[in-house]
Amino acid sequence: MANTLPTAVGNINKTPGLPLGTGAFTNGVRDNYNTKYATYLKLFTGEMIKAYESATIAKGTVMNRTLRNGRSAQFIYTGRMAASYHVPGQPILGTNDPPVAEKTIVMDDLLISSAFVYDLDETLAHYSLRSEISAKIGHALAEAYDKKIFRTIALAARQAHPITAAPGPEPGGSQIQLGSGNEYNAQALVDAFFEAASIMDEKNVPKMGRNAVLNPRQYYALISQVDTNILNRDYGNNAGSVQSGEGLYEIAGIKIWRSNNLPFLAGSVSSVDGENNDYSGNFTNHCGLIYGKEAAGVVEGIGPQIQTTGSDVKTMYQGDIIVGRMAMGASWVNPAAAIELLAG
Repeated sequence: MANTLPTAVGNINKTPGLPLGTGAFTNGVRDNYNTKYATYLKLFTGEMIKAYESATIAKGTVMNRTLRNGRSAQFIYTGRMAASYHVPGQPILGTNDPPVAEKTIVMDDLLISSAFVYDLDETLAHYSLRSEISAKIGHALAEAYDKKIFRTIALAARQAHPITAAPGPEPGGSQIQLGSGNEYNAQALVDAFFEAASIMDEKNVPKMGRNAVLNPRQYYALISQVDTNILNRDYGNNAGSVQSGEGLYEIAGIKIWRSNNLPFLAGSVSSVDGENNDYSGNFTNHCGLIYGKEAAGVVEGIGPQIQTTGSDVKTMYQGDIIVGRMAMGASWVNPAAAIELLAG
């Protein structure tokens, strides 16, 4: 057919296939250029977002605000209110307002993950390479996100509550000692979960949205050493579920996640340039988190996005730069909802 253009071998855009560098020029640029690269950008973005969302654990487990303008947001939380008896004939004026505290969280600098792809026309026609780059960028952003949130929650567990007015003071964060060398001891972990649930109940932390994050070896220790009554019944209560490592769901109403992004026995962690919130601390004995959603807050100015360079860069370098970016910041909000597990 006269209007048929050659399509790259392995082209993923089957309907219709996108041609390589062929066709007419307008103002020095091929007519099909924008269509072709716009499609590549959409594919990159979709795959990066999928990888990011599948890799991040902390996303959605803490409070979140999206910034439309500015670089900070305020999170408001209140203390308890007292009740009193009404005196006949005395007006009710609403003077028993709850004590209020405000937490301002600022956004950190722009976080990026990038790759240079040589000869984009050819390499992006191969699905596996494009997918690999997209996934790696998404995973890098997710890892940075989770590390910030988990350090923030650990620091929250060490804070006193900012509301001290009557009928307070409100309770601060908590730490639970597993005992020296017990970071992988399944029974010590189970005991810590029930202790954490009791602490959170006593502090009136909502039962919904309670999460725990453990190191993978801790997680699998629970599967291999603890009775299967902690397994999610949706997976069944059989050896297959235990052996696969799937199905560990909750203890004492606390949902369990596993992650390598905890500051697990990490020692001293310092702040780095670009962080406008303080995520530094001594995590020498840190070995897990149990928390409610209000323990920390996140502000996002730029959600995870993909950018690619255009024809000018490709001409100069015979390739393209793929950039994943994100702008966010995190800090503790309500320390009463944060519990840190310690070994030692």
